[in-house]
Amino acid sequence: MKIKKLTINVIAALVIFSVSVFAAGCDTQPALKDVYAKDFLIGCAVNYDQTCEMVPCETAIITGQFNTITPENLLKWEKLYSDANGYNFDKADKFVEFGQKNKMFIVGHTLVWQHQTPMSIFQNADGNDTDRKTLLARMKEHIFTVVGRYKGKVNGWDVVNEALDADGNIRKTKWSEIIGDDYIEKAFEYAHEADPDAELYYNDFDMWKPSKYAGVIRLIRGLKTKGIRIDSVGMQGHWGFDYPFDEELEAAILVYSQTGVKVMVTELDISVLPNLFANTGADIAAMREMREGYNLYPDGLPDEIQQKQAKRYAELFSIFHRHADRISRITFWGVQDGNSWRNNWPVRGCTDYPLLFDRDCKPKPAFDAVVKVVKCDK
Repeated sequence: MKIKKLTINVIAALVIFSVSVFAAGCDTQPALKDVYAKDFLIGCAVNYDQTCEMVPCETAIITGQFNTITPENLLKWEKLYSDANGYNFDKADKFVEFGQKNKMFIVGHTLVWQHQTPMSIFQNADGNDTDRKTLLARMKEHIFTVVGRYKGKVNGWDVVNEALDADGNIRKTKWSEIIGDDYIEKAFEYAHEADPDAELYYNDFDMWKPSKYAGVIRLIRGLKTKGIRIDSVGMQGHWGFDYPFDEELEAAILVYSQTGVKVMVTELDISVLPNLFANTGADIAAMREMREGYNLYPDGLPDEIQQKQAKRYAELFSIFHRHADRISRITFWGVQDGNSWRNNWPVRGCTDYPLLFDRDCKPKPAFDAVVKVVKCDK
């Protein structure tokens, strides 16, 4: 009788232990970089203070959760160069040193973009537009200077950013107006010459829309036909609760991967605020009314919205996980809610909560949801 009772107790203990282990496996909060280690790199965008480790809890998130970093602004042209002082790499060097110290995959953002580029780059001394030859020379010099400085240190570059319109055609900018549409090809050529081992990317928004990705596909194929290196395309993920539709996102991932490049989600954050631009036909009065009532959660996020955001993140990461063989990297655009750019856009002073960590650096329900996509995928 004693043996039988002991056996029953042992079996019961084992059952309880097994249940607790399974529950713990789905409820603990491990590092995202470990959870998705077999899928893709996972990272965040950082600012200068974060590379200087000014806020300990943010440092802990960056180094503990992620294995790749992107500079939010530190490597943009206007941040590196001014007409008065030339190049200053102090802050950019700090970013690269931080990544190297923590053995992270370092992404450079961005070499050629119509924004955050000094207007003097496009002008002669008289203030008029310069010519094709001069602007190409300035582009090449910039790319060789920046990429050359970090050769072997920065692993991949957003070579060209946001070059296409919504219809998939080349956007009219000073780059395209002065050089021509082939400025994109030239930028990729120069970046490859400056560091033949670095990965090269094209990065843009709304890349889940068929009209946009048709243009991106033309761009990819055009580069490949001419033997110009392009490794990945970055789909900026500044999304919301109701866009993009899951099937639209999934279709875009499949289409891009068929061109022979990897897909990246490069600037991921999920706003809890309404899409102010969803109805582009709104009249001025309606738009003003929408803006005035836009700041819905100035004092904190209700649990209902927390759960809604968690569900949305789970939906997205289920897609990413399912197509991990086509995806090379997921990068959140920020570390915690308090320093996200979405707090001031599109309405200055609005309070948003788009990331996985709150303003106290604590994981939100959205974090748990992202973890459980893999941890509970049994």
